[in-house]
Amino acid sequence: MCQTQSRVKMKEKRKKKKGNIVTDYLLYLFVRLVVAIFYCFPIEANLRTACWLGRLMWKYYHRGRQRALDNLRASFPDKDEQWLAETGRRSFEHLVMMVMDVLFSPQLVRLEKWPEIFDVRNIERVKWMMKEEKGLLMVTGHYGNFEIIGYLMSLYGLKIYSIARPLDNRFVNRWLMSVRESKGQKIIDKKGAAEMMDQLSAEGATLCFIADQDAGRKGVFVDFFGRKASTYKSIGLLAMQHNMPIVVGGCRQHYGRFFFEMEPSRIIYPREWADKPDPLKWITQEYTKAIEDFIRKDPAQYWWLHRRWKTRPKEERQAMGE
Repeated sequence: MCQTQSRVKMKEKRKKKKGNIVTDYLLYLFVRLVVAIFYCFPIEANLRTACWLGRLMWKYYHRGRQRALDNLRASFPDKDEQWLAETGRRSFEHLVMMVMDVLFSPQLVRLEKWPEIFDVRNIERVKWMMKEEKGLLMVTGHYGNFEIIGYLMSLYGLKIYSIARPLDNRFVNRWLMSVRESKGQKIIDKKGAAEMMDQLSAEGATLCFIADQDAGRKGVFVDFFGRKASTYKSIGLLAMQHNMPIVVGGCRQHYGRFFFEMEPSRIIYPREWADKPDPLKWITQEYTKAIEDFIRKDPAQYWWLHRRWKTRPKEERQAMGE
């Protein structure tokens, strides 16, 4: 009986996720109208509006605010409540600013203007690795403006493929995909991408991942800010199967400006895991630690509201009687 009810609930949930085509289209039109209004103002004014919207989210999105505070409190146990609240509030502001950045990137990101937009550090080695087309994995987290990294790589004439989950609203998703791919990067649907990733890796492509999402009970559990976090196996398995290096990096935004600092913080070479007893876990832990390191440089730019530590290890679940 319980299993039958569970299946019914899952079917209902899937139906809700599909949405209504009329409602989806009306929402899409509303979004385009709002964006058209934003286009009437300079980016700096819109970033100030984004900060204001982020502060409203912090004030009224109670569940998200509490989750962010809980995550910050567990990750920085030595910090006082004032620092935690300030960092959490600014993380909400950065989240909305990133959305604004994405909308304006096709207009503002130009090759001749990149010195006015980007401060790029230690990128030469990574650039030549990509041009060699021997296969490369690039990973980052929900930090700063991870979306604009694809624009910058495309400015250099580099071919990259980013793996992403599509939005539930098909019309908004189709429009945003055209925005994200406007400079040359290709977006691969996360659903059913395994076979395509193997093919692209074998061809020497550069694949980009957001590598700090909860992977459920089948993930690899590694340390992230002092707690075990379930992490997808796919990145480590691809690296091992195709003998590909992994570049870990981040893109920080100057607060309230359309200006970004981007740098790779760690390059993990195949020779480093060759003699490890559990190379998959070692690789996963190594790039997760590198992500943590650049987050610590400015914690306010991380998405503390997302459920990174949602899934707990088996021993913790057993101890709790699950």
